[in-house]
Amino acid sequence: MNNVLTVDGLLEQILLETQMVLLEFGQPYSNHNGGQLAFGPDGYLYIAVGDGGSGGDPQGNGQNPKTLLGTILRIDVDNSNGEFNYAIPPDNPFANNTEGFREEIYAYGLRNPWRFSFDAENGQLWTGDVGQNAYEEINIIEKGANYGWNMMEGFHCYKPAENCDKEGLELPVWEYDRSGGDISVTGGFVYRGPSHSELEGLYVYADYVSGRIWTLDNSDPTNPENNELLRASFSISSFGVDEDNEIYICGFDGKIHKFGYGDME
Repeated sequence: MNNVLTVDGLLEQILLETQMVLLEFGQPYSNHNGGQLAFGPDGYLYIAVGDGGSGGDPQGNGQNPKTLLGTILRIDVDNSNGEFNYAIPPDNPFANNTEGFREEIYAYGLRNPWRFSFDAENGQLWTGDVGQNAYEEINIIEKGANYGWNMMEGFHCYKPAENCDKEGLELPVWEYDRSGGDISVTGGFVYRGPSHSELEGLYVYADYVSGRIWTLDNSDPTNPENNELLRASFSISSFGVDEDNEIYICGFDGKIHKFGYGDME
């Protein structure tokens, strides 16, 4: 017995020797390590992986599907292929490719995908991708899509225009700039709870630094509507939901807050 945790006031002992490493990869710099782990409605494990860090993606990982960096990965942890402690879902976009692309990749071209979630109603995969210098973005992740980093930052060319070819790229559903003190997006959830019917189907997300919380209505993808709900007095690192799909907020004030208007319970 190697460790003891307290869960709801009960002591539970953990056998560390039962730990099994599923997946590991090199991290060339200290930042952009990873942003989320979650099982999807299909039962597969999705993993958000940053571009490897530094600034501007100096190794070009975002546009290199031969690396796991700068991606959303999707693996089958209920099976293994003998070489790894997991298997590749047969419909992954690069499954059985002959070009050396990593078969774990579900989507790529991401900089620092900080928090993703699945819409409880339709299974859409939403993520907030932290920008470099100027723009934060919200993406709906599609299988096999390339989200453009480091050619693009939001809807804008990051590299010089002559090297910025948008053809074949999946652009964000929304972006915001840093002019108002917003610096780092924290992805949230599409609201599907019973307490705030006026928010039904809206994507609730925040900025880590400013504490601003918005809703994004993407029901008309050609004309999305973004509205500020409130501004928290603390930095927001993450969102979560309970069994009723009510939203909770993880604050850097050392508390978990239940989402509400004007205050946090």
